[in-house]
Amino acid sequence: MSRITIKTREELPDALKPLWDTMTTYGAFENQAGAMAHRPPIFKNIWAMLIDLSGEAVLPKRYLELCVVTVSLLNRCTYCVSHHTPMLAVQGISEDGAARLLDYKDHPELDDVDKLVVEYAIAVTNNWNRTRDEIFERLKVHFTEPQIVEMTWRTALCGAFNRFNDILQLDIEDGVAVREAAQ
Repeated sequence: MSRITIKTREELPDALKPLWDTMTTYGAFENQAGAMAHRPPIFKNIWAMLIDLSGEAVLPKRYLELCVVTVSLLNRCTYCVSHHTPMLAVQGISEDGAARLLDYKDHPELDDVDKLVVEYAIAVTNNWNRTRDEIFERLKVHFTEPQIVEMTWRTALCGAFNRFNDILQLDIEDGVAVREAAQ
């Protein structure tokens, strides 16, 4: 059970209600958004940014979801794994395949670029201060600098979401299948 109350759309200032409505098209994240709504600047800026990034689609959705599920598995965030595994399934990775992303080197559902993305998400999460230039040379073969920046930002931000969701013990919304993130 959540450690704080979850605010609803009706409790937001009127100016933020349209953002809530748009946010709900992104996925069933009402509990996370309702927790953020305790501080309207957090709700407003985080969700406006996520919606803008999604709308621009500079980084293909497959690579974004590979990053998000990878960092969420590393951080054992059941909330994020539960929400993003289906999004990864839409991108062609089975539920079993998503559950074993951390074993990316021999993963039968991943091509070489997918494996590089997972390797990079692991580096952003666990080795940010020990990552060598070599991985960036490989990334630049497949991605533009704006894509690398977004991949880095979204991976790091997901790590923050993992911590936010878990420390507040946010409940997974009704209708979202629970997928344990335990390693």
